[in-house]
Parts: sequence; C-alpha cells; structure tokens
Amino acid sequence: MNFMNLATILTGNALEAMTPLLFAAMGGLFTELSGALSIALEGYMMLGAFVGIVAAASLHSVIAGLCLAAFVSATLAWVSAKATLGLKANIFITGLGTNLLVAGLLPVLSQHFFGTKSVLSFTLPTLMHPFSRTMAAVPFLGQAFFSHSVLVYVSWLTVLAAWVVLYKTPVGRRIRACGSQPEALRDIGRKPENYQIVAAVVAGASSGAAGACLSLPLSAYVPNISSGRGWIALVAIYLGSRRPGRIMLACFIFALAEGFSNYAQGFLQVPSEFVLAIPYAASLVALILGSLSRRRQGDWKDLH
Repeated sequence: MNFMNLATILTGNALEAMTPLLFAAMGGLFTELSGALSIALEGYMMLGAFVGIVAAASLHSVIAGLCLAAFVSATLAWVSAKATLGLKANIFITGLGTNLLVAGLLPVLSQHFFGTKSVLSFTLPTLMHPFSRTMAAVPFLGQAFFSHSVLVYVSWLTVLAAWVVLYKTPVGRRIRACGSQPEALRDIGRKPENYQIVAAVVAGASSGAAGACLSLPLSAYVPNISSGRGWIALVAIYLGSRRPGRIMLACFIFALAEGFSNYAQGFLQVPSEFVLAIPYAASLVALILGSLSRRRQGDWKDLH
C-alpha cells in the first residue's frame, strides 16, 4: 500500500472517529465557559447511544433516534444541573454519580426490554448522503472527505454553530460571563445559575447526539460503546484553549490516533490491548504537553 492510499484511509477513519468527539466537545465547551464544567459527558454519550438506536428502530427513523437521544440526555443534564446549582451538590460528585447511574441503568433496561445485556442489533436506514457515490469517485479527496455519513458533516456545522452562539449572540456572551464575570450578570439583574443550566442542557443534548453518532452508523448498541470518549472530549476542550476551531483540531488529532490504532492492529506485532490504548495514551501525552506549554507561557509573562 502506497503513502497516498494510507493517508486516504487514515484521514477518512479520523473524520469518522472525530464526529462523536466534536459533538461532545462543543457541548462541553458551553459548560466550561459558563464556569461549571460537566464531567458527565461520558454518561450522556452512553445514554444517547442507547436511546438513539432503540428510538430509531422503534420509530423507523434515524432522525427521530438522533433527536430523542439528544432530548433524553438533555433532560438528564437538566436534572443534574438543578441538583448541582439548586441543591448546592458538589459538581464532581454529581457528574460522577451521573456517569455511574447511566452505566448501571442501561444494562438493566436492556435486560428488561430486550432480554440481553450484550449487543443490541437493529436494521436501520442508511445514513449516507445522496451524493456520496458520486463524490467518492474524486481521487483522494473523495474517499477521505466525501464518503461519510451525514452525521460527519453535521458535526462540522456544530463547530460553526457553537462559535456563532457563544461569540455573536447575547445569550452566548452571558454564558461566557458566568465563568469570568458572574457579578456583572447579577448587576444587570440576571442570574448566572440560569445560564449555567442552559449550558448544561446544551452539553447534554450535544453529548446525547454524540452517543447516537456511535450507535446509529453501526445499527447496533454495544455496552460501554463510548469507551472513554467523553473524557477525551474534555481533554480536547482543555487543549483547544476553549476555542471552537482549536477544539476541532484537537478532536481530529485524537481521532487520527484512534484511526491509526484501528488500522495498526493488522500489521503491528504487539498485543491488541497496547494498540487500542494509543488514543488514550495520546490524550494523556497531549494533556501533559499542554499543561507544560501553559506553564512556560505563564513564566514568560511573569518575566516580562
């Protein structure tokens, strides 16, 4: 296999793998900027994956499955945010509790309704866009960029949508003010908590859609299907300096590592567990390097 074919395969795989990361990271960006980072993205993704595939199969509509996945996860995010902000619960305990609740609840629901805690497989309509076959014929660019499901391109639009909402609308400015100048909001008669709840709901809906992006293309739900992607999305927010474009780049780098790990299983003579750990090792290394870089920048500013 020549270099061009390898680059095409890895780029195409990375764009597919980036999709759920982008959805979750763009939602998590809202809570991060509001000053109440949600660590329950992983739980919202798992819930969205389960609800999305079940709803799509029951209603015979992929769009309905995606929307219901976002709605149910957003509802759970609202409950979690109310517990955190209204009842003054610890945000980390609430987030971890949400993740554990979802992880324990889904097998129970799967056993009750489908008689199994294992894989749930359904027959669903295709998610490919109508011009995929035509565009895929374009050398390199076709296979790498234009042969994916509709969800891939929708995830790119969420980056633009997040930037517009956060930086070009009054609601977005107030969400950002929650994290930087909450007293300024109170001075104009606004409650920062209300905007933090809105941010949490956006994160829940976006992460639920991220989970559906994992299960719907497979036409199946697999236990622990998110496999830590919610945590990787949080790392991407940190490495992307809380800017949508930079977060997208960070998500692509992590997705490229995941795509390489999937491809490398066929030719690297090492245990598969080591190969599959590549994306998580990459996120850890990136987190450390990002922290060191920020520390050096801070030291440089102190000297000047």
